[in-house]
Amino acid sequence: MKIALIAGEESGDLLAAELMAALKARQPGIQFIGMGGPKMQAQGLDSWFDYKTLSVMGFIEVLKHLPALLKLRKNLLKRIVAEKPDPVIGVDAPDFNLGIEKSCKRAGLRTVHFVSPSVWAWREKRAARIAESCEQVLCLFPMEPAIYAKYGVDARFVGHPLADRIAMTPDRETARTALALPDCRHLAILPGSRVSEIDRLLPVFLQGAALLKASMPELHFLIPAANSLCRDRIVHHLQTHPLPDTRILDGHAQSAMIAADAVLLASGTAALEAMLCKRPMVVAYRISAITYAMVNALGLIKIERFSLPNVLSGQDLVPELIQDRCTPEAIAGELQTLLEAKDNTTLMAHFERLHSDLRRNAGDAAASAVLELLAKQ
Repeated sequence: MKIALIAGEESGDLLAAELMAALKARQPGIQFIGMGGPKMQAQGLDSWFDYKTLSVMGFIEVLKHLPALLKLRKNLLKRIVAEKPDPVIGVDAPDFNLGIEKSCKRAGLRTVHFVSPSVWAWREKRAARIAESCEQVLCLFPMEPAIYAKYGVDARFVGHPLADRIAMTPDRETARTALALPDCRHLAILPGSRVSEIDRLLPVFLQGAALLKASMPELHFLIPAANSLCRDRIVHHLQTHPLPDTRILDGHAQSAMIAADAVLLASGTAALEAMLCKRPMVVAYRISAITYAMVNALGLIKIERFSLPNVLSGQDLVPELIQDRCTPEAIAGELQTLLEAKDNTTLMAHFERLHSDLRRNAGDAAASAVLELLAKQ
């Protein structure tokens, strides 16, 4: 059996590697070809191209790299079609992979997309177009298959890999020791992993934290930086908005969450990770006023809740400060309420239930779904 996989960033590399390991356990001798990173290559992938070519973020960056991306897609597609693999599995990176999958499907190859785009949040009708690209979608969240079913797409919930990797009861003391934290309360601040997000959110986060510090002077702050570019922007904003007792970490976002007493973060996967780390949180996010007005006017967003803990539970488990509500005063007030709470047993019980729901051994469940698809004629 020969399987083609395509991943273009570190998270996809890890997710695909777990799928590959599960497939090999069930079907020894599988040949893996395509494009991926070091973790996929360690599982036996014959990677034809540098997977980092896809790791471009933002409109300007994509335009700058567009000729290289188009050349890569053409060469990758040509080689995959020539190899005639049993299925072609695109891992995340929908803007790139769905086009590849669509062409492969037209060429008579079987196709799978692993990690659904956020059709539950906006532009639900994308699900119909995804059906033109792949036979099967492997979903990380339980509410996604029902959306695809409306458009006749075979979608399977396989669980979320973060739920498999993070302990049900994270070891807070070990995390604090590993980070060499002083014996006091800490707030983890995560303004995003993109420079544009940091520039938009960190100033208001720092202003809110400064208000909180005035009423809780013993509080210390941790700001993980995803990379050197992010670190530089964090340093820049701290110079403009000084915040005493603040430490920038090089990576270690998950450890910072586990070690902290509460977390302030941008909406997205970080909110899911904080939930799995069993940390109280405030989710705050804003986009440009023009973009927000356009999104509302076009009716692209169909949800009332934005953070994954609230979406998954169908309840307002964590405070959401979105757009005009994302102010220093609101941030400080919500965080102070969390930090002064005497008992968060009920919140932690919700988080544990959601963690259990998402813990399905995603790699193994995905392998089962792929092999089941291939068994069909």
